[in-house]
Amino acid sequence: MKYISQENAPILEALERMKIARLVPFDVPGHKRGRGNPELTKFLGEQCLSVDVNSMKMLDNLCHPVSVIKEAEELAAEAFGAAHAFFMVGGTTSAVQAMVMSACKQGDKIIMPRNVHRSAINALILCGAVPIYVNPQMDPTLGISLGMSVSDVERAIKENPDAKAVLVNNPTYYGICSDIKSIAKLAHEHGMLLLADEAHGSHLYFSDKLPVAAMHAGADMAAISMHKSGGSLTQSSILLIGDRVSQGYVHQIINLTQTTSASYLLMVSLDISRRNMALRGKALVDKIIAQVQYARDEINTIGDYYAYSSELINGDSIFDFDITKLAIYTRSIGLAGVEVYDLLRDEYDIQTEFGDIANLLAYVSVGDREKDIERLVSALAEIRRNYRQTGREMMKAEYISPQVVCGPQEAFYGEKESLPLYDTSGRVCSEFVMCYPPGIPILAPGERITEEILRYIRYARKKGCQMTGPEDMELKQLNVLTHI
Repeated sequence: MKYISQENAPILEALERMKIARLVPFDVPGHKRGRGNPELTKFLGEQCLSVDVNSMKMLDNLCHPVSVIKEAEELAAEAFGAAHAFFMVGGTTSAVQAMVMSACKQGDKIIMPRNVHRSAINALILCGAVPIYVNPQMDPTLGISLGMSVSDVERAIKENPDAKAVLVNNPTYYGICSDIKSIAKLAHEHGMLLLADEAHGSHLYFSDKLPVAAMHAGADMAAISMHKSGGSLTQSSILLIGDRVSQGYVHQIINLTQTTSASYLLMVSLDISRRNMALRGKALVDKIIAQVQYARDEINTIGDYYAYSSELINGDSIFDFDITKLAIYTRSIGLAGVEVYDLLRDEYDIQTEFGDIANLLAYVSVGDREKDIERLVSALAEIRRNYRQTGREMMKAEYISPQVVCGPQEAFYGEKESLPLYDTSGRVCSEFVMCYPPGIPILAPGERITEEILRYIRYARKKGCQMTGPEDMELKQLNVLTHI
């Protein structure tokens, strides 16, 4: 049996062997190692195009891995403490969908927080499962959704003992963590699986200074975005599973929707990034923690801004906090987070992750530099000095509890009509409306539209939030069910 260690990168090594072999390509892709598209080769580089290849014997096949991809996935499973790992080339969206569809079939119930990413609700549209929402608490000052209270999850489980799974965000976009270990124990005691959307938590596995990672807390499946905080290429992700879940069945579910032409650029980036984090992850995460703490301290000395951290922990709805998240409350300078986001981008050439109506998120990860942190802090100080407003009317950010009338699948595929957006109050929505990022729906299919929701949409649009989801991309019209 061949011995491999975390120092190996099996896909990278196979691609290097392929290049030495100087194969003559009579297969796809049609650019033939870049020769057929010189402009693309000039832009991306010959090295990149030379390994943009299709599956072949020496490179294995993601749909049915038996050699180097299988080895790379085994190393990833070992690095993250899972029974098995699946490389995903459709982003963490595809990993979340595969996770939910592996746990639930049509008509099954799944307990989840309402502040889930749209990918989780998309999965319900595809498989026909029904959400049982645990409405998260809200921080009244910051205007952000918090984690799930263990008592609220316990209540949902007792009221829905036939539910198949519980889904937890670990952490949220803002760094908030629920008590995932206790929730996993509760779920297992009632015969349910514990699923974790860990899109913003791949780094949790490599530091004892951060909240517990899902698989270490007893989760059965976790979807992790290596491209967000792990350093791999955009759209590359990993689905981790535990030994309570059938590896073969999950693989079947993945192959329902995942491409049969998986990109080796994405897969090799996962392979190399896993090796990097496995060998150097602790030091890398320590560096991120120090950078974010420095930025947080500096921003909080500017005045008015509030870069929050673990002082928010209350042992329940904020059980823990990911201190690598640089989230900044901006309303106290009289500007919405999205307005500060726009100023940073348009006036200072600084691209942050997102801004909502009260907060700004600057994503700090393995590739950030101290001088970039300094530039961000200086820009925020200038924005406060030059753009601060007082006495300005600001909408209070509050959690709007959804009125779920029917399941997402029924609503999405049901008979519908298109109405002017502001004439839809009282009707049942049949599509999504959300600010992106972060991609948490304001409205999801099957939810009743209220005047409160319409006011929020109007305000968010006025502040410059990018609205996505509906068929009408200008959001002048909205699709509603005709029969409800």
